[in-house]
Amino acid sequence: MRFIALLRGINISGKNKIFMPELKTALGEKGFADVKTYLNSGNVLFSDDETDAVKLAEKIRKIIFETFNLEIPVFVISQDELKALLSKAPFWWGSDSKDIYDNLIFAIAPHSIEILAEKIGEPSAELEKVQICGNAAFWSFDRKLYAKANWWKKTATPGIGEMITIRTANTLRKIAEL
Repeated sequence: MRFIALLRGINISGKNKIFMPELKTALGEKGFADVKTYLNSGNVLFSDDETDAVKLAEKIRKIIFETFNLEIPVFVISQDELKALLSKAPFWWGSDSKDIYDNLIFAIAPHSIEILAEKIGEPSAELEKVQICGNAAFWSFDRKLYAKANWWKKTATPGIGEMITIRTANTLRKIAEL
């Protein structure tokens, strides 16, 4: 089965540096097949016989720790599940508008997006939109006024930031098709 692993918080401002070719090699040596990476922000495609995404995420987390000595949260979703999720996107998400920034927030197991949404609170009216779907949330916000948006302020705060990983609409569409 084909999967996508989304690593949280790597290669940001020189922190949690992981070179994608080294990660690709490490995962291949540990039994993952057809490993590919996309961008330098921790998007990994691979094949495996295991069907439990949580078990796969834990295995990858351990490989990263053993190889790079980094504790990195990992979210795994099958490529088919990602495609199905993207097909459920609300009409306002994923447009070509340069004024709006479209993201998908994934809750990293064992966390749930509903609990995280409760912690974050309501999106700021007229600045951002949120729609929960499965264990993810479609999230769009005004690029110019993002600093005033409630979800923008809270998604990186301690107690919330380490429970999620976020990707843009364009990145997700691309890796869903790779």
